[in-house]
Amino acid sequence: MTQDTDRDTRHAERMARKKDLIDDRIAAAQAERGVLLVNTGNGKGKSSASFGLVARALGHGMKVGVVQFIKGRSDTGEEAFFRAQPGVTWHVMGEGFTWETQDRARDVATAQAAWALARSLLQDPAIGLVVLDELNIALKYRYLEVDTVVADLLARPPMQHVVVTGRGAPDALVEAADTVTDMTPVKHAFATGVKAMPGMEW
Repeated sequence: MTQDTDRDTRHAERMARKKDLIDDRIAAAQAERGVLLVNTGNGKGKSSASFGLVARALGHGMKVGVVQFIKGRSDTGEEAFFRAQPGVTWHVMGEGFTWETQDRARDVATAQAAWALARSLLQDPAIGLVVLDELNIALKYRYLEVDTVVADLLARPPMQHVVVTGRGAPDALVEAADTVTDMTPVKHAFATGVKAMPGMEW
């Protein structure tokens, strides 16, 4: 047996074992219900990942609701694209990041208005996916009560999926979530002076 043949044989055996393990896990995962995902951490891509799920949901014919809690811009590429799609409701409820507004009372009022809207989406079984963009920031600064938010999330329709984004996800939300991704920064072009541009919006 040549070295290449031996390598190929070992590879085939490893892949066969791996396939058996994965097939067993897929067979064991039969529950169907809405899931709560949290994208957090200091790395970039938390919101972008959630918008990827929006595209996936739309591809399956689902209705989607998006509420942006902190971001006040309404000229992003994702909004321009998804707002034009049937089945999407998109709400930019923020007035900018906290260092821009510099007015806590105003930020609290804005966050509470956004949550009232989000709650209406979370009570609508016709909406298959709800994206709560930068909600974690509103929770971190205590513009909203974590216990109230978690209770509303857990009371949503059984088949509704929710994605929450933003740095500093509180422990209670992490505990309630089904899937949590902590995005870790390695490098970012902004640190070297590259500004946000169309298609690359930091």
